[in-house]
Amino acid sequence: MTDRIRILLIDDHMLFRESLVRLLETDPSFAVMGGYSTVAEGRQVLLNEPIDVVLLDYDLGDEFGTDLLAKLGFRGSDTRVIMVTAGMGSSAALAAVDAGVSGIVLKHSDPRYLIEAIHRVQAGETWWDPGILRNATGAKGEAAPADVRSLTERQRLVLRSILDGLTNKEIAARLDVSETSVKASIQELFSKAGVRTRGQLVRVAIERYSPDWLKEIKPNATE
Repeated sequence: MTDRIRILLIDDHMLFRESLVRLLETDPSFAVMGGYSTVAEGRQVLLNEPIDVVLLDYDLGDEFGTDLLAKLGFRGSDTRVIMVTAGMGSSAALAAVDAGVSGIVLKHSDPRYLIEAIHRVQAGETWWDPGILRNATGAKGEAAPADVRSLTERQRLVLRSILDGLTNKEIAARLDVSETSVKASIQELFSKAGVRTRGQLVRVAIERYSPDWLKEIKPNATE
């Protein structure tokens, strides 16, 4: 099938890599193009083969997965990258988001989360482990820029839902509003952040505006 999602796996733990390949091969919509242990091997494949989604470990022993992001420049690329990691510090998570990563999934998460994350990022959405992003937002303790454009409570709730990895339909159900209303709020967020994609929105929200945009949300605030 030519419409299968072509996946490249880069992880230096052989047993994990092989078990993940077996898991992915159970989904008929995936085509696993290979599993490698180093940035150099993965880079070579990416330069020569069309890859839709890269599952990239952060800690590769003597190197870091973010090194590959820096070398190939994934921001704006058609190839999506999901960091599949045992853990990442706040600065590493922010660097990964800044480099163009579309998602972060913890290795000990339910395997179904990873499969869903692959489908979502391939569709142009994002998937973030809420714990990692929560730590990242907490690490950005500086004051917001003087020219920060404050969010309404509705916009803040939509942004938080995006950070939780929800689709527009799921956000609408969470907030008990229409999908049209959710899409309108997202466009407003894009305008205020000066971005065009969800990934860019997450990066800007965390790096520049987290003290204001990601502060504690009032219960049942939807206006």
